[in-house]
Amino acid sequence: MARIGYARVSTLDQDLTAQLAALKAACCDIIRSETVSGSSIIGRDELRTVLAFIREGDTLVVTRVDRLARSIGDLQDIVRELRGNGAGLLATEQPIDTSTAAGKAFLDMLGVFAEFETNLRRERQAEGIAKAKAAGVYKRARTVDPEAVRALMGEGKGASAIARQLGIGRASVYRVIKAAP
Repeated sequence: MARIGYARVSTLDQDLTAQLAALKAACCDIIRSETVSGSSIIGRDELRTVLAFIREGDTLVVTRVDRLARSIGDLQDIVRELRGNGAGLLATEQPIDTSTAAGKAFLDMLGVFAEFETNLRRERQAEGIAKAKAAGVYKRARTVDPEAVRALMGEGKGASAIARQLGIGRASVYRVIKAAP
């Protein structure tokens, strides 16, 4: 019966120190951490590793539920996978312990609020962009040099080769091709 700690921050300018200290204080046998957005479970390799190796009787320990998931769907999927492995979930800063009915209920409530907070953030961001566009101050930086794309096309290179060489997406190459006279 192991305690496996999981810590996560979203960006490189955030610090894992407090989470790691809390997980050590919670007597975690193993601690995995990563710097990646929590808005999805896709691309979270350390979380995948923990979930793949957690066993019956083990407990996944996080400081707060938002370190684990930002949507109720992802949170429920993670908890379902933990239960399927016979493992539990414990949060050090919140009354979450999936071995109790109250802990399970509180977990579900926090998951709903985490998702609500994410949705509010998206709405505020979209409103800010709309205001900036209306004021004429929002302009996406051009990262594609159409002349460079056309020159490489003239050399007979395909969209994939052009995208690789210029470090851009193929869709960007196709947009330049489509816009060409």
